[in-house]
Amino acid sequence: GKITFKESLTLSPGCEVTTFDAGGAIGTVGIGICYDVRFPELAMLMQQRGARVIVYPGAFNMVTGPLHWDLLMRARANDCQAYVLGASQARTEPQAEGTATKYPHYTSWGHSMVVSPWGRVEAQVDEKEHMIVVDLDMDAVDEVRTNIPTGNQKRPDVYSVSPAA
Repeated sequence: GKITFKESLTLSPGCEVTTFDAGGAIGTVGIGICYDVRFPELAMLMQQRGARVIVYPGAFNMVTGPLHWDLLMRARANDCQAYVLGASQARTEPQAEGTATKYPHYTSWGHSMVVSPWGRVEAQVDEKEHMIVVDLDMDAVDEVRTNIPTGNQKRPDVYSVSPAA
């Protein structure tokens, strides 16, 4: 009765950390994909590259979505003291029985969201089609990084997250 979906059968992995300069107050943005949100080390590498916003397009399913989606988005925002944008596809209903489709139906959890660098959910929608418009207060990134300067207080003499060679 559990959902089985092996992304590696249809998707190939990237081979580098992806960031880009969005310019202006936003500055550097990091990009991951759905499964990447499970790896704090990747998000921390984006933060080390200056990411102030991290975007995760995703499609968690009906098992992992309710349990992990909010938790992981908030955790990455807290870890990296950055805005995290979780953009999920809207949920669709299965095709009528007997309808030919190229791929089997996949039921997405939905629930796109915006999380502040403090880990606070600033906006979230349900599983239906929506558009979120939020003004990101980029001063909040500086504020949390100043008030709780974990980015400067890491202990590489004890542990480290290093980019791959």
